[in-house]
Amino acid sequence: MAFHTRSNSFPSRPHPLFQEIDEHLYRLKSSEATSTSSSSISHKLSGLQDLHDCVDRLLQLPLTQKALAQEQHQKWANELLDGSLRILDVCSTSKDALMKTKENVQDLQSIIRRNRGDESAVLTSEARKYLISRKAVKKALHKALGNMKGMANRSLSSCNKDQETINIVSKLKDVEAVTLAMFESVLSFISGPKSKPYSWSLVSKMVQSNRIVCEEETKVNEFADVDAALKSLKSGDNAHNQLINLESCIQDQEEALDCLFRQLIKTRVSLLNILNH
Repeated sequence: MAFHTRSNSFPSRPHPLFQEIDEHLYRLKSSEATSTSSSSISHKLSGLQDLHDCVDRLLQLPLTQKALAQEQHQKWANELLDGSLRILDVCSTSKDALMKTKENVQDLQSIIRRNRGDESAVLTSEARKYLISRKAVKKALHKALGNMKGMANRSLSSCNKDQETINIVSKLKDVEAVTLAMFESVLSFISGPKSKPYSWSLVSKMVQSNRIVCEEETKVNEFADVDAALKSLKSGDNAHNQLINLESCIQDQEEALDCLFRQLIKTRVSLLNILNH
């Protein structure tokens, strides 16, 4: 008899995965209040991968699949699917920016090695080409940041009485909001310190949580180091050292983004399978 009582009350007790997701969300939101550095960006990307691994496991649960597959919840399911696509687009933008910058870094390193000890006009010209390319990358990043402003400003509104489904969808919306906020930090870091975070408020609109205070960092990062070194090019050796640091930074972030991108694809496939079941 006691067993049946616990079984009947199960819907009122959240699945352990909900708590695990909440813990990941809390850690990621807390990280937003810390200083922005290459290592912190890689840490955030790793945290996002762990978060979306939990989401994928949540989508494998029969209760989740049953809730989202119901016809009356089709609108919510489609919104979640759209959200997953938006996140993939932002991730792709980050990957493209890193790839383009890495190509330019390697080209410039090659020029510096060939002209070591000779601060020639060739080096100055190549440095100018790098900065022009960086300007194009920054433009693309600023556009992506602008597009993100309204992405997560989508509240969950419905007169649906199915509290279990509402809890699932709300949690997945929370994940989307925090993921976009983390990617804002990533895009801003790649762009450089002039890109000021401005959309963390979108998380507070969707996630009922304690107030998070974000520090607007003006500290120079590896991308800005190289930009500054090339704008006032005095030594190819100095620029070369900065480029080595930047290449290492890019390598770390590329690896983290690649892992995260694969996880995001996996999660999206799980969601598609539910809708097409």
